[in-house]
Amino acid sequence: MAIDRRKFLRNGLLASGTLITSPWVFQTGARAAGEVKVGVLFSLTGTTAIIEESLNKATLLAIEEINAAGGIKGNKIVPIVEDPASDPATFSEKARKLVVGDKCVSVFGSYTSASRKAVLPVFERQNNLYWYPTLYEGRECSKNVIYTGAVPNQQQDEFVPWLIKKFGKKFYLIGSNYIYPKEENNYCKKLLEKYGGEVVAEEYVPLGHSEFSSVINKIRSTQPNVIFSTVVGDSVVALHRQYRAAGLDPEKMPMASLTTSENEVAAMGGEAAAGHFTSAPYFMVHKSPENEKFVEAYKKRWGADKVTHFVSEACYFQAYLFKQAVEKLATSDLTPNNIRDAVKGQEMIAPQGKVRLESENLHTWLWPKIAQAKSNGQFEILVEAKEWLKPVPYAAYPGQTCTEKGLVEKS
Repeated sequence: MAIDRRKFLRNGLLASGTLITSPWVFQTGARAAGEVKVGVLFSLTGTTAIIEESLNKATLLAIEEINAAGGIKGNKIVPIVEDPASDPATFSEKARKLVVGDKCVSVFGSYTSASRKAVLPVFERQNNLYWYPTLYEGRECSKNVIYTGAVPNQQQDEFVPWLIKKFGKKFYLIGSNYIYPKEENNYCKKLLEKYGGEVVAEEYVPLGHSEFSSVINKIRSTQPNVIFSTVVGDSVVALHRQYRAAGLDPEKMPMASLTTSENEVAAMGGEAAAGHFTSAPYFMVHKSPENEKFVEAYKKRWGADKVTHFVSEACYFQAYLFKQAVEKLATSDLTPNNIRDAVKGQEMIAPQGKVRLESENLHTWLWPKIAQAKSNGQFEILVEAKEWLKPVPYAAYPGQTCTEKGLVEKS
């Protein structure tokens, strides 16, 4: 009896357990007629939902705009939304569903590095593509992640010496207890050593931590010039409110954050944020036609009281970078590998300014800014880079470089 070759191959792949990673099966499953399926993986519940819910909104806004303008070469982007509930293990589970079960050609997701690290094995094993919009600690070199948020050199190189000059050399480092704050503080300490600063204390609190009385007492006793904060999520709100309730003065001892955005300020209230500083590539008050369009569209779609911020902006523009990459491909060539190759070197005018995806390390050229929070819930930009800044994800590790061939270590 004659054997159907396609059925034979399919049965063989099923038996070996490799069907899910077959490029042929992946392509046909990922692309229904006129559709491009992508995953959207941000927490809508849990401790980091305070920020991740807005990332979900910014991503969906961009997708809706792209679809309204005709999609990608006539193909509609279909977002499949999952809620990983601020839990790294759930992130991994949902990521696998999106890649293996739903056969998405890319997934947009994560705020914390803990969740990114949790999903990374899924994307590397399945050879899929994860679009990560958050500022992060660097020290990662994966061919399966597109990094559109700032790395330490893009947030701290100008910020730390500026703080020393303006306020003094004594820094109190306070962060949430996971990889991102520890690596950012490692880079901060290198800059402090370079510019003659010093660390008077370094402390980490659990994710979701809300009781900062002991931290406030230590701040009183050590009297730092700057409180350098890498606290994230709900904890940002608690820290600022308790700082203010304790009567501490931001004019003499400000908090300088890499993570406090308009979103956290809206949650804590403008008075609790006023006088403190953040370094980031984007603030809602930035003046540009592209940003005015983004802010107007975001408010119209999600509510006049909503705010944009430096991670939601990256969510927004990375969806457009995805569009530009897919537009370069034939419909039959729509695979994660081809999308990655097509996005290398892509440029666009984002709300923050012109951005570019670096071909060597898949990170993004961005525009550093330093701003001070105001009581009205917005920031005032005090320092703005004159040129976009190249991402150097291994800036704290001079012997290591991320290249297209992977991590290169020099002896």
